[in-house]
Amino acid sequence: MFLQRSSRAVRRQWHLYKGLNQAVVCGAYASQQQSWAKGFHSTKRMQVVKPVLLADIGEGIVECEIIQWFVEPEARVEEFSPLCEVQSDKASVEITSRFSGVVKKLHYEAGDMAKVGKPFVDIDIQGDAKKEDLEALTVPEPSRREEAGASLQPEEEPISTQPSQEQKAATPASTEASLTKGNGRARPSKNNGTYGSLATPAVRHLSKELTVDITEIQGTGKDGRVLKEDVYKFAESRTSSRSNTAASPPTPASPSFSYPQTPTDNTQVETPTPLTNVQAQMFKAMTRSLAIPHFIYADEIDFSRLHSLRSRLNATLAKEKGDLAKVSYLPFIIKAVSMALYQYPILNARVDIDSSTEKPSLVMRSQHNIGIAMDTPAGLLVPVLKNVGSMNVYSIAAELVRLQSLATTGKLSVQDLSGGTITVSNIGNIGGTYLAPVIVDKAVAILGIGRMREVPGFDDDGSSDAVVRKQICNFSWSADHRVVDGATMARAADVVRRLVEQPDQMILHLR
Repeated sequence: MFLQRSSRAVRRQWHLYKGLNQAVVCGAYASQQQSWAKGFHSTKRMQVVKPVLLADIGEGIVECEIIQWFVEPEARVEEFSPLCEVQSDKASVEITSRFSGVVKKLHYEAGDMAKVGKPFVDIDIQGDAKKEDLEALTVPEPSRREEAGASLQPEEEPISTQPSQEQKAATPASTEASLTKGNGRARPSKNNGTYGSLATPAVRHLSKELTVDITEIQGTGKDGRVLKEDVYKFAESRTSSRSNTAASPPTPASPSFSYPQTPTDNTQVETPTPLTNVQAQMFKAMTRSLAIPHFIYADEIDFSRLHSLRSRLNATLAKEKGDLAKVSYLPFIIKAVSMALYQYPILNARVDIDSSTEKPSLVMRSQHNIGIAMDTPAGLLVPVLKNVGSMNVYSIAAELVRLQSLATTGKLSVQDLSGGTITVSNIGNIGGTYLAPVIVDKAVAILGIGRMREVPGFDDDGSSDAVVRKQICNFSWSADHRVVDGATMARAADVVRRLVEQPDQMILHLR
């Protein structure tokens, strides 16, 4: 009897213990499941919000202007979708996304200057992105020691990946309504404002000259692009509206362009005017260039034979009716410079200073990438003819036409404007006989071409004292006197002179 009672008591204790154990196990499992669920929602493999750095868009470019944004916060972007358009001192470039995700923050407004290598947009990167790609495009996370030090500081509010009520009120109710998506590319809607308007750099330069806000203009070009005609019409309508609303008696509408009235009180008026982006970049580049000790070497070139050869070649091109209508003098000069660089490669080098030892050295370059200074509506640009040594005169002329067309419309790419080793500046088509060109950074020489003029002279063969008409042009060279001496520059300039004055010699060296 006693044993039966004992066994029943033991069984009851066992069932009670078993029930409590199951409850504890289930509770621990539930809490573990809850922690797993929290960890699942915050895992970095599913959601990574990091600032994306503005990559290097060209040689020597440290900042660029944000022309327009193609996205806005909370907008979905796909891989290779355009994020924004930036304008450097050389060209406008469209920055695309490397990953798919959701835009969280824009670090700059349209018109701001963005620093290369600094964050310009925050993207919630989704998907299986490679670790090395993320580290290359985003700011590195703080180390454990930095995190430990940060934990001693007052706690900051946690950053939520979900938009708050204030953010929802500030942003449009529907992102799809504010973006027009086509072919996987997110584009802003037609409403103008923070995200700017589509326009070439030349049109934007014109709008600044006329003090017109380009975001207020409704473009009539392709995809809503603002054209020059749109800027002129907007300026005229603004002038007419101001004249109609003026309180003074109506006066005839003044023309768009007029001379300012001379002040009658003889007081000097100074108006600060900010530099354009191209002017600001030129200011910095020329300041660096003037740290180089220049010396000038000038020579007089007889273009009479080249003038006769060019006339015959252009007559042949006119009969063929090909893509190239005529050849100017510049392709022959560029080819002559390239041929002289084979004999004097030091003029194709650049000066490099070791950051650790501060010792200078010369970096010799095999290809002749000759930059051509061009006067464009946006200002002075220097597109580059790549590997001129492997080109003939005809191909150089065709490439010049292509670059000139792109420069006029503001469509030069970064590749067209980078990698120059020596520069040729033809100021003669505007005017001026002599000039003192400034060496471009990362080069040791530059050639300036003056205006061609007709002068009387004696015949070169010396057979008679007859006076003949000659086509004379002056070449002005500038060289880095730290590494180039005057004798080397004079010998190289003499090679260019002989090739231009006797263009038949080029035939022996053409490739």
